Formats: sequence, C-alpha cells, structure tokens
Amino acid sequence: MIGGGSGARPTAGRDEGARLGPWATGEGRRGRPAGGDRGGATVLLLAVGVAFVVFGVAGAAVGSARVARQQAGVAADLGALAGAADAVLGVTTACESARAIVTANGGRLVTCRLDGLDLLVTVEVTATVLPGLVRAATGRARAGPLRG
Repeated sequence: MIGGGSGARPTAGRDEGARLGPWATGEGRRGRPAGGDRGGATVLLLAVGVAFVVFGVAGAAVGSARVARQQAGVAADLGALAGAADAVLGVTTACESARAIVTANGGRLVTCRLDGLDLLVTVEVTATVLPGLVRAATGRARAGPLRG
C-alpha cells in the first residue's frame, strides 16, 4: 500500500467532536435548538402584537366618542337656529322646528325652552364606542336674535 498504513480509515467525528464539543456533532441536542434559544422572541413579539391591538381598539373607542360629541354639538346648533327662527310663533312651534332638525342630524331633543326670543336646546346622540358598550354624548346650544 502506498502511504504505509494498515488500511484502516480514521474515524472523522471523534477528533472534531472532541475539539468542537457535543453541539457540533449533534450529540448534545436533546430536542433543544442550538444556542439555547427557547422561543423568547416569539413570546415577546406576541406581547407587542397584543399591545398594538389593545391600543388600537382603545384609540378607536376614543375616536368614536369624540365623533359622537361633535355630532351632538352640531345637531344642537342647527336645531337651536331652526327653532329660533320660529321663536315668535311660540315655544311649541319653535321646539317642533328644532326637533325636526335634530332628528334629521341623528340626535334626540332632550330639552327645549324659550328665554325671551332665545331658544335653548339640549341634544343627545348615542354612540357604540365598543361592541356592547353604548354611550350618550350631549350637546347644548342657544340661538336667538342679535343684540346690540
């Protein structure tokens, strides 16, 4: 034989395994990933995702409540203006004019009264801020002739 030897092949894994440790040859793996990673990043990513969802839902609820408040204010303003135009005809006619405009704007007329020629109205608008959570937003307005 060339190279002079007994013809037996040297075992390749033993020297390398001794030098690199059991993780290099796969002998030390018992169902665990290399490097000791046990899924910590997955749990962290899940927690961050849940936080984003919670903050997003809370932001949507706050936004819905603010829109309802604006809608109540606009309905009150328009109802008061419509009713004030009919204030000389009496409280019943003025309040019916205000009620028609408030209802057309998605509100409910809670109170309506005349103070001289000024009409004071209170309007309520319901909003579903979250599924199963209904709240009422209130708007108040006063309208009448210009005083100098």
